[in-house]
Amino acid sequence: GAMSSLVERDRAHIWHPYTQMKTAPDPLPIVKAKGFYLFTEDGRRLLDGISSWWVNVHGHCNPRINRALKAQAEKLEHVIFAGFTHPPAVELAERLCALLPDRLNRVFYSDNGSTAVEVALKMAYQYWTNRGEEQRRTFVALEHAYHGDTVGAMSVSHDSVFTSSY
Repeated sequence: GAMSSLVERDRAHIWHPYTQMKTAPDPLPIVKAKGFYLFTEDGRRLLDGISSWWVNVHGHCNPRINRALKAQAEKLEHVIFAGFTHPPAVELAERLCALLPDRLNRVFYSDNGSTAVEVALKMAYQYWTNRGEEQRRTFVALEHAYHGDTVGAMSVSHDSVFTSSY
């Protein structure tokens, strides 16, 4: 038979974030992107007004960014950071630290916002433990805040239908 549509294949195998899968409309089947536009499986061009959730500051398929990604991937695309290092990580850390007050002279890399929040919570918790002040276990959170989808990030986010269990 004919190949199923992207939406049918998606529905068979994917759960989407912030989506009640029983009642949600079909997802938009995007097959390519360029600049500020997304292109659907059936050829429609859509203005990406959502900016693909936080990642579209420079537009999709930005040639300068893609060239830099390609050049780096041809040298080193990934190495575990536990016990290893590499020039781009050190160079970026040096540049970031040069912008910060003197006491802030280290960076901790994270691959996404939720994990960054988790790391910050763990570091704060560990800091007070190391100082012998184990009673400091309370985190202050802003009303209506959103900090990510992991359990720790949701625990300091606004109490909503998505976070109330955490």
